[in-house]
Amino acid sequence: MKKLIATILLITLPLLSASAHYLWIETNGTGALGQVQEVRVHYGEYTYGVIEKVEGEAFPAVSKFTLWVIAPNGTKTQLSTTAKEDHYLASFTPTEKGVYTIALNNNEIDVIDYTQYDFGIFKTHYHATAKVQVEANGDTKAENPDGIVVKQLKNDGEEIQLQVMYKGQPIAKNELKVYVSDLWSKTLYTDDNGEVSFTLPWRTKYIVETTTKEEIPGTYNGEDYEFIWHCATYCIKR
Repeated sequence: MKKLIATILLITLPLLSASAHYLWIETNGTGALGQVQEVRVHYGEYTYGVIEKVEGEAFPAVSKFTLWVIAPNGTKTQLSTTAKEDHYLASFTPTEKGVYTIALNNNEIDVIDYTQYDFGIFKTHYHATAKVQVEANGDTKAENPDGIVVKQLKNDGEEIQLQVMYKGQPIAKNELKVYVSDLWSKTLYTDDNGEVSFTLPWRTKYIVETTTKEEIPGTYNGEDYEFIWHCATYCIKR
């Protein structure tokens, strides 16, 4: 019984802990013209080594996402996905030089009642992005007019510079977490322009997460909610 309760808490209370479950995109940071680029969508808590199974208890609740690739010229193409054991797999083939932005959006998640945990009744909106450079560098596209998004700005390779946008506008003084494996994390805050920068000391995978609450009540699928909890991630692989 204790093991069952622990499992239920892991699945149903991710938003209440300092490290929350989130969706993120993984892909190689560089691509090549005419060569297939694979994209993976995961759900879990990377720094804790939690990667949910696609057919498990947690992933199905957030599986109604859409996945897009935005080409350097701004063309936006929806990607089809195939369910694997612990991720959804998609692919595309770059046809021009420049920066491709992979963008995931999921605004179709059932309302959750966490009043017993003093968190309220809320609806979740996930967004995730990743960057693929094809023989050129530049900014990623920010394509989430209804929520929060992490945009990578062009950098010199010594450090990474990001900008957090909320409904198309920079969001200042917003908390941003940088996660690495083995429970390592760092907390940063955006400046007045919504920007933040940091170095990447190790050749590994970094996941950036930032959240905000939209304190406007509404109704989704017949269920009333008090606010929307927006969560955006950005994955960097070195």
